[in-house]
Amino acid sequence: MPVLSRFARYFAFACAVTASFAASGQSSCSSDGRPPPVALLERFISADCASCWADAKAPRAGRGEVAIDWIVPSAKGDDAPLSAAASRDAPSRLEGLQRSSPPQADTVRHPIGKGRGTLRVAHGLPFNGYIGASIEWRTRSPGPWTAWLMLLETVPAGTEGTAVERHLVRNTLQLAWEGSRSLSKKERARLFESRPLSIPEGANPKRLHVVGWVEDAQGRVVGTAKSACAAG
Repeated sequence: MPVLSRFARYFAFACAVTASFAASGQSSCSSDGRPPPVALLERFISADCASCWADAKAPRAGRGEVAIDWIVPSAKGDDAPLSAAASRDAPSRLEGLQRSSPPQADTVRHPIGKGRGTLRVAHGLPFNGYIGASIEWRTRSPGPWTAWLMLLETVPAGTEGTAVERHLVRNTLQLAWEGSRSLSKKERARLFESRPLSIPEGANPKRLHVVGWVEDAQGRVVGTAKSACAAG
């Protein structure tokens, strides 16, 4: 009970803080003022393939694009060389993309549709192994929508065995936002969620940021946003 109570208190605190940030626009770590990415690059690496992680020829994000890196669990479990960084959500993401788990590596690039809405993401500071994060979608379209909020760790090129900069998936939140009634030309729906995301063991809290995106009913990415922390 004490553990649950502590989590409940933190959950209320994190949600209140991120909701306050979102409402006031005062968050120091958000997508505010940043141009939305023009494409989303998802790189999938099997936990068996250490050489894939080190590959200098790995696909890279182009100008204005955002990249994320999934480590896909393998049948070897903890014996796989990249198992410590594997995401348990990677298989379900691959299933949603109608792709099989790669024996080595796979890449999917999503162009971002325009004019469907405006996406905002934000996060607070790490606290007791968690980080409060939020995602907000404003749109005039009725939906339904699927939203993803990703906690990522940036791993610079030349560190931890990688030859290219990585944005490693550390935690994920998937949301189903149901369709609303038809909106008039002047109306704009606001869909919002804030949660505390756990920081897994081994992650460097100083390298964390969030990326979010929204998909329409056909699975097309129609909005993406990436956080950055203001200096000072």
